[in-house]
Amino acid sequence: MAWVTVNVSNITLGSALPGDEPRDERLAQVEIALLSIIFITAGILNFVLLLVLWKRRKQLSRMRVFVFQLCVADLVVTFFQVCPQLMWDITDRFVGPDVLCRLVKYLQVVGMFASSYMIVVMTVDRYQAICNPMVTFQRRRARWNGPVCAAWCVSFIGSLPQIFIFSRVEVAPGVYDCWAQFIKPWGPRAYVTWTTLVIFVLPVLMVIVCQVRICRTVHINLHMKTHQVAEAAGQPLSSRASSVAGVSKARVKTVKMTVVIVLAYIICWTPFFTVQLWSVWDVEAPTQTVTFTILMLLASLNSCVNPCIYLMFSGKLPRTLVALMRVGRKESIQEDATMVSSLYISLKSLSDCR
Repeated sequence: MAWVTVNVSNITLGSALPGDEPRDERLAQVEIALLSIIFITAGILNFVLLLVLWKRRKQLSRMRVFVFQLCVADLVVTFFQVCPQLMWDITDRFVGPDVLCRLVKYLQVVGMFASSYMIVVMTVDRYQAICNPMVTFQRRRARWNGPVCAAWCVSFIGSLPQIFIFSRVEVAPGVYDCWAQFIKPWGPRAYVTWTTLVIFVLPVLMVIVCQVRICRTVHINLHMKTHQVAEAAGQPLSSRASSVAGVSKARVKTVKMTVVIVLAYIICWTPFFTVQLWSVWDVEAPTQTVTFTILMLLASLNSCVNPCIYLMFSGKLPRTLVALMRVGRKESIQEDATMVSSLYISLKSLSDCR
C-alpha cells in the first residue's frame, strides 16, 4: 500500500524495474474487491460521524476534539491511501503526471502518521486526565488543541521524504509508473525499517507506557474506594491516592475506549508492518501470494473499526447500523432524522469528559 514491492505497494526494491511483467489477475481481483469494501465502509462511517461531530463543534470537550481529529485522519487514509490504491489496481499502472505521483505517495504516509500519533496524543491526554487531574482541570479550553496540532505537524513533516523518494519513472520502453528506486540492498531495508520505527513501533511504545500508568492509577483508585472504612477511621490518604480518589466513571469509560482503539490499531497494523519488513529483509519472501496481499490490505480496516468503537461505547451500535442500512433503501425524511438523532445521542456520552 505504501512502500513494499508487491502489487499493493508499487515500489521497486533495487535498480531493476518490473517493466511489462504480467500481473496476477486473480490476486488483482482480490485486491480490488477488498479495497472497494474497505473504501465504501470507511468512507460512509467516518463521513457520517464527522458530520455529526462538526454540527456539535461548539460544545468543545477534549475527548470530542480527539475523536473528531482521529475521524479526519481515518478519512485521509480512506481517500488518499485506499482510494488511490484501488484506482491503481484497476488501471494496473499509475495514471497521472509526476506531481500527482509524488502528492499521492506523500498523502498516503500522512494518513498513516496521523492515525498513529492521534492515538498517541489521545492516550497522553487520558493519562493527564487520570494521573494528573488537577493539571488537566486548570487547562483552558481552546479551539486550537496543542497536542492535536503537534500530531498533524509530525504527520506533514515526517511524510516529506516521500516527495523526494517517489517519482514517475519509465519502467519499460514507453511504460511509466510511480515508483521509488533505492540503492540495493540496504536502501529499501533502511527506508522500511526506519519508517516502521517512527510510524508504528515508537507510537505503540509510547501508548503502552501511558496505558500501564493509567491502569496502575485506576487500580489504586478502585483500591482506595474499597478501603473507605480506613479513611473514616481517621487515617489520612496519601497525596497520590487523593489525586485519584475522584476519577469519574465518564473518564474511566473514555480510558476503556482508548484502550480498545489502541488494541484495534495494533491488531490491524501489526501484520502490515511485519509483511513490510519481511519483504525487504528476506529476498525469498512470498510477496505474490493472496495471504501476503490480504495481510497488507487489512491494515486499512482500522479506519472502519474506529467509528464502530465510538458507537459501541455509547451503547448505540446496533441501532445506528440499522439506521445506516435504511439510508440505502431511501426511507422517509423522518426516519433519516431519527438516524441522525441516534448518532448525536451515541456521541454525547463521549463528550462529557475533558
